[in-house]
Amino acid sequence: MSAEARIAELGLDLHPAVTGSRNRVGAVRTGNLVYTSGHGPAKRADGSTLSGKIGRDLTPEEGNESARLTGQALLATLRAELGSLDRVRRVVKVLGMVNCAPGFIATSAVIDGCSDLLVDVFGEAIGRHSRSAVGVAELPLDFPVEIELIVEVD
Repeated sequence: MSAEARIAELGLDLHPAVTGSRNRVGAVRTGNLVYTSGHGPAKRADGSTLSGKIGRDLTPEEGNESARLTGQALLATLRAELGSLDRVRRVVKVLGMVNCAPGFIATSAVIDGCSDLLVDVFGEAIGRHSRSAVGVAELPLDFPVEIELIVEVD
């Protein structure tokens, strides 16, 4: 099944892609690689947003949800850049940053939300990837997570 068909099957609503600002863009393609800018979470289905520190303001489960919503935002940006997610040949690298309270060490479980989504959409052969999941003291706009992707495309 194609990635676009999986998006429909999963019932994912990919909100409009992040467009960037003055001097940055949502994604840059060089050769057969696309590098995304760091993204925060898309809005929930009810229109609400998640913000704050995991382990203080949000539970680890809400952090995982935030990472999945961030994955949806990244997919929207990739679709806008490529025209179709079916052009992705391999998810190469995920860099996940978790806005976490002091002592919170389950950053990997939080970023699993994005990693699981990528495998759900692209399947294991394309969606499994290398990854870093680090805890940070603050993120822009009080995002619970910020995630970047590197993908190989045709």
